[in-house]
Amino acid sequence: FQYALVDPAGKYDLSEIKTFQDWYLKYWLTSVPGVAEVTSVGGFDKQYQVEVDPNKLAALKIPIQNVIGAIRESNKDVGGRTLEVSEREYYVRGRGYIKDPKELENISIGVGPDNTPIRVGDVGTVNLGPNIRRGLSDFNGQGDTVGGLVVMRQGEDVSRVIAAVKEKIEETKGAFPPGLELEIVYDRSSLIEEAVTTLRDAIFEEILLVCIVILVFLFHIRSVLVVVITLPLSVLISMIPMYYLGISLNIMSMGGIILAIGDIVDGVVIFIENTHKKIAEEKGGRSTRELAIEACQELGPSIFSALLIIGISFLPIFALQAQEGKVF
Repeated sequence: FQYALVDPAGKYDLSEIKTFQDWYLKYWLTSVPGVAEVTSVGGFDKQYQVEVDPNKLAALKIPIQNVIGAIRESNKDVGGRTLEVSEREYYVRGRGYIKDPKELENISIGVGPDNTPIRVGDVGTVNLGPNIRRGLSDFNGQGDTVGGLVVMRQGEDVSRVIAAVKEKIEETKGAFPPGLELEIVYDRSSLIEEAVTTLRDAIFEEILLVCIVILVFLFHIRSVLVVVITLPLSVLISMIPMYYLGISLNIMSMGGIILAIGDIVDGVVIFIENTHKKIAEEKGGRSTRELAIEACQELGPSIFSALLIIGISFLPIFALQAQEGKVF
């Protein structure tokens, strides 16, 4: 599931949109059950950049490591356990995350000759700037934008996870910055719904066509019921080995089932026609059950051999390796 954050009014720059994506929206969507991660695409990472003057450091005899250590120690939250007042416990916490370049400039990195504190601003300048760009994202040819890619955990139900992601987006839209919109770029659930619809339509069309053929050529309604029962039941039975072999019902497996329906139809029509012929020609008084078994015994080996040849033709697929082996 992929989306883009669009600012039609141009109120925000790419760094502000990326900050919202990385520090808010990303964590909201990651909390959805079944989501492995949310990868950010495009935009600029806002960065506090300290440009130190080496001549000033040398004059004040301050090593660069002191500047790095002072900034690191001044940009974190710390806890001070608890303080009990009137039978109540109060958590003591020092909140020290930097929110403004001025705060960085006022960090002390040492003491001068006359015992005056030396600040970061005394040895350099602090600015807001972008981090190194590792990629960019364009939306509909309108220029750079910020987006995200939701990655699902292995073995999860795609449709369920995407539905939960959409629900979370609707829940959090009220917390979006005013004017910022989320546009869906790629929704895998629509592809899944179309594939399921194709499978359903294929079964329905095969049943309808075979029923028409049997009615036109055999004029036998009970034979039609054989087709109506056999096709859906065979598809449902195929789910049993798929479940125990750990094969998911994906685009490729559904495509295989759709192809197999044609082979099933061929066998069913031949069996019905042969059985119907034996019943019509029988003059010895044998039961319909005996005639049906005899008809199946006659054609069973031949049809099985034909299907076996089709199955053998697919065996090279099992020799595929790496990505193609995983797909097919």
